[in-house]
Amino acid sequence: MRQKEAADPQISFISYFRLLQTSFYRHFPLTVLKFISYSFKAAYIRNMETKKAIISVKDLVKKYDDFVAVQGLSFEVYEHEIFGLLGPNGAGKTTTLEIIETLRAKTSGEIIVDGFSVDKQPQDIKQIIGVQLQAAGYYPNLNLIELIELFAGLYGAKIKPMEMLEKVNLQDKAKAKYKALSGGQKQRFSIATTLINQPKIIFLDEPTTGLDPQARRNLWDLIKEIRDAGTTVVITTHYMDEAEQLCDRVAFVERGQIIALDTPDNLIDQLVNSGFERKKEVKKANLEDVFINLTGQEWRE
Repeated sequence: MRQKEAADPQISFISYFRLLQTSFYRHFPLTVLKFISYSFKAAYIRNMETKKAIISVKDLVKKYDDFVAVQGLSFEVYEHEIFGLLGPNGAGKTTTLEIIETLRAKTSGEIIVDGFSVDKQPQDIKQIIGVQLQAAGYYPNLNLIELIELFAGLYGAKIKPMEMLEKVNLQDKAKAKYKALSGGQKQRFSIATTLINQPKIIFLDEPTTGLDPQARRNLWDLIKEIRDAGTTVVITTHYMDEAEQLCDRVAFVERGQIIALDTPDNLIDQLVNSGFERKKEVKKANLEDVFINLTGQEWRE
């Protein structure tokens, strides 16, 4: 499958055409409908043209002896978006992120992060990114205030620990030791540490794995708030409902190559228009919605 361009108006126009099929617009003359459709199309193209790439990856290759983990991968991440890198285990997602984060050396290719080259300016890149790893390690017997102060010292950042904890709704746990936190609280604290240096970009590697539905949805809200505050978010996840809810655009990676890249809506529209049908009727709610409705959405201890 060829990589889909995010700015392809023919693909993206499917969503707009659906609007024209509604009963309200059926009363308009064909010429008016064409004008509306072309207006939508032109607006979409103008919007895509104004997007600025904050991460640019071109022909990225990573080899381990005879094994090629990443095979000529290319994509861009725009400023102030949530970008999802999706795919099965072993597809090359984490390797790709670690190379962008300057944590792993590449074999070949070019990566530019906010104007800085991974090859020539890795230290400059480290100053503008925040990284949450799959397995975070913190001193278990330090409380959250002490851990925030420790990280601030490492970054040389002047911040107020309580303000950082308030951003992730952990101010009530300021004196609690890290090892005493629940899974959701540990994930929120981990995200707080990625924000200490006020980064332009944060990388979240499977941030909601193992969380209960409430903690998961609360973390979704937090990630959206971070994006809305002006930070670009790059995320990996195995939960497709999560990617659909959070991501402005997603790239599917298989065997170290991108096989599709577009908005979640456009990718779903393409599949539906290819003749795909679910075997089971989709209900207006799912069991997770029942769980949330019965138990509430408030932050849990």
